[in-house]
Amino acid sequence: MTGSALRALLVWLLAMLLGAVVVWNTRFSADVSFFLPSRPTAEQAVMVDQLREGAVSRLLMLSIEGGDAGQRARASRALRTALTGASDFATVQNGEAEGVDAARDVLLRHRYLLSTAVTPERFSVEGLRGAVNNSIDLLSSSAGLLFKPYLARDPTGELVELVSGLNAGVQPDQREGVWASRDGERAMLLVQTRALGSDTDGQAAAIALIRARFAEATALPGLDGLRLQMSGPGMFAVQSRATIQQEVTRLSIMSSLAIALLLGFIYRRTRLLLLTLVPVLSGTLAGVVVVGLVHGTVFGITVGFGAALIGEAVDYAIYYFVQSGRLGQASWRERYWPTIRLGVLTSLFGFGALLFSGFPGLAQLGLYALTGVLTAAVVTRYLLPRLAGPGVHLHDGARLGRRLRPLVAHAGALRWPLLALVLVAAAYLAQHRHDLWYPNLSALSTVSASEAELDGRLRADLGAPDARYMAVITAPDRESALQAAERAGAQLQRLVDAGLIGGFDSPARFLPSDAAQNARRASLPPADELRARLALALADGPLSAGRLQPFVDDVQAARASTNLTRQDLDGTGLALAVDALLLQRPGGWSVLLPLRPAPGDADTGIPVQAVRDALAGSGALFIDLKGEFDALYGEYIQEAIQLSAAGCLAIVVALAFVLRSGRRLAGVMLPLVMAVMLVVAGLHASGERLHLLHLVGMLLTVAVGSNYALFFDRLAVGEPLDDETLLSIAVASVTTVIGFGVLAWSSVPVLHAIGATVGPGAVLALLLSAVFAVRKPAA
Repeated sequence: MTGSALRALLVWLLAMLLGAVVVWNTRFSADVSFFLPSRPTAEQAVMVDQLREGAVSRLLMLSIEGGDAGQRARASRALRTALTGASDFATVQNGEAEGVDAARDVLLRHRYLLSTAVTPERFSVEGLRGAVNNSIDLLSSSAGLLFKPYLARDPTGELVELVSGLNAGVQPDQREGVWASRDGERAMLLVQTRALGSDTDGQAAAIALIRARFAEATALPGLDGLRLQMSGPGMFAVQSRATIQQEVTRLSIMSSLAIALLLGFIYRRTRLLLLTLVPVLSGTLAGVVVVGLVHGTVFGITVGFGAALIGEAVDYAIYYFVQSGRLGQASWRERYWPTIRLGVLTSLFGFGALLFSGFPGLAQLGLYALTGVLTAAVVTRYLLPRLAGPGVHLHDGARLGRRLRPLVAHAGALRWPLLALVLVAAAYLAQHRHDLWYPNLSALSTVSASEAELDGRLRADLGAPDARYMAVITAPDRESALQAAERAGAQLQRLVDAGLIGGFDSPARFLPSDAAQNARRASLPPADELRARLALALADGPLSAGRLQPFVDDVQAARASTNLTRQDLDGTGLALAVDALLLQRPGGWSVLLPLRPAPGDADTGIPVQAVRDALAGSGALFIDLKGEFDALYGEYIQEAIQLSAAGCLAIVVALAFVLRSGRRLAGVMLPLVMAVMLVVAGLHASGERLHLLHLVGMLLTVAVGSNYALFFDRLAVGEPLDDETLLSIAVASVTTVIGFGVLAWSSVPVLHAIGATVGPGAVLALLLSAVFAVRKPAA
């Protein structure tokens, strides 16, 4: 190796080392941010917050299976005890009585500041008579037995109303004193992590701790054979990350080995095979470094996409080693580099269009691809010749290329059959233009059908919220936020009373505003006045006013008490309920009011317009999260179509400027357009659900395929394709197909879509370019 080559190698190694240091300190993520908008609307901002930090995003649903009901209950209690003291969890619930008792004691102590029924009318003679009679009637029911011990302290039934709101909605069944599934075959627990939903590491640690504690709990005598199942957003995030990591590793190994075997057969020289890695490693590392520096976080899917770029980046080294073997470096730069450079430019235009996406995932894919391709091309042009040195020659290169010559010479015979096939594809696409794209963002989800089924089953057993519908309020301070929540709650309660919605949750239910608490305290009469009213209200009644001195004492204690604060709720599930719905933001406070459909309307949802009308003027913003997701996905589709069109237009303009011939431009672009049509029609006809990333794959097909079409364009100016050139195009096409094609085997929908589109698209682009190449007439 010459001194110049050695210096070049050292500089490259130093650059790679610095890049590796940057990558080591880069944050990699597999959370939902890949699918969320970078510039959200007000409604989308709420959706983003809920997915990253919302209470529902931190829920884990657990079920214990096997054994009998007694064994499952024992395991449930042991697991809850083991998890309750862990700092990873905000709350662990399994329906045991003590969890409800702590909340009940707080509600009993502060009931007159919490109950919305506490008004001056409530403590009038008529109001007291009606409230006490209702409580006496309640005693004859099964529920009333639970409140009989509190009758003397709470004859107006404030505690009954408050406790009934603790777990509004569907309640889990109970077996042996703990929550159980509907069929009684599973013990159920509901856990909320302290880690945010977007903190995948924190979620993974919490899940691992649950598994460890369950293993310890079931090690007790008589509890062997029990099984634990989990689901929830955090579980999905952890599984998604593991799936992406496994897929990226597996697919990278597969493509690398396949490409290495192919190049080993072509090169027959280990040194050339190793040198081919130089632009590949350079492009891959540069892509991660630039994405990490620009975005701060690199998505796992972006890294998986980078594995596919191995096939694209290795093309440039193939062009150099195969084409320069007979001509030498100088002739290669003069004769072939302009064509390769133009192909690089078209790829950059295609990938670069994605940079303008408001979809962070697409923007990262575009930046990664653009950086990787550009780096690989520059390294091939300026560094690889120095490292390779003079006299690079492939054994049997010309002979292998010569075998391809008859195929190219007779490719024109396929023109009419392929044209007919393209026309059929065009007719098919026109016929299915309205149902071509799958209209749901769930097509991009890594959640399997079995995981979704388990989640639905556990959610139904626990009655866990899905928070699809909610009203959102923002305010500069907590007091204003709570007052606004109370106003909106009063409007929503009318819809509940009318049976239009099933109910709603509000932090003001357990933490009223100071204004509301002051008003309720002012409604409480002094002791002597209260006794006099009770005597009149209960005259000739079944309950003597003299037995209600504890009630009088509690009312006077409430009159003298200070307002209830958030700290008063510590140690109970009420604190969690308030914290999940009352959030402090950098610019103020936010209140979430999740809405539930009326019983029997779970499938049809809630009357959206009625809710919007009810909330009009309250300052609350109504949001349908599923509707927002669907609208967001529609925006992504439209944006991807526009960006793809812009990228293709940029490619056409660049080629038109360089080629300066409409005939030559058509010879380059028409095969690419036909390749895209055939791939899309074929995928749709085979039952593939086409979505956003298939659109990206179409753009990549044009960007990648233009490299091959440009070499066949040389025929239009009378330049024959020599044997080495034919070999280089064929090998480069195969490596690209391998690099992208292996993604088609991925279980990650994003990667699968790109692979299923670009893999066959690259093959068709090469075939159609050869078939429809414009040839200069013989003189």
